[in-house]
Amino acid sequence: MKRLKNVMVIAIALFGFNQMNAQNPDAKITNTLVVEASADDVWEVLRELDNIDELSSLVSKVQYTGDKAAGGTRVCTSPDGQGKFKESILAFDDAGRTYTYAVVEGIPASGVVNNFKVVDLGYKKSMIVWTSTYEKFMKNPQMNEEQFNGFLNMASKEMMGNVAKMASK
Repeated sequence: MKRLKNVMVIAIALFGFNQMNAQNPDAKITNTLVVEASADDVWEVLRELDNIDELSSLVSKVQYTGDKAAGGTRVCTSPDGQGKFKESILAFDDAGRTYTYAVVEGIPASGVVNNFKVVDLGYKKSMIVWTSTYEKFMKNPQMNEEQFNGFLNMASKEMMGNVAKMASK
């Protein structure tokens, strides 16, 4: 166990959190989760672009327009059917195990970009790194910026946890 912890510390030191978060060092939200599964197994679950409704309790239905890859868009509908948000897939890289998408409509912030990255830690362990950033929060009566950041944290942690469960089976 001590050896495994040392390997993880070395891996983090070699990669560095800045490098793992290199997509956006100014991210508003960064969450990580170490998973008891290989990076390939985690990526196999995470790379499914059409199953966000299986990974998030905030989404009940997904509709795609265009390709289910970079350049495609999807509309996610909330469980009550009232909330909808539109996302554009910005980047998808199997080799680098990264997936980046922008939320372009339906939330109280502009310029929202979310990124998942799967980092191989060896010994059938991996780490999911989630970053979220946005340009501007838009004042509204339903939530303030602190609540919005809490929402982003909750959503990312739930999705990462569900990915981990599915990959560990």
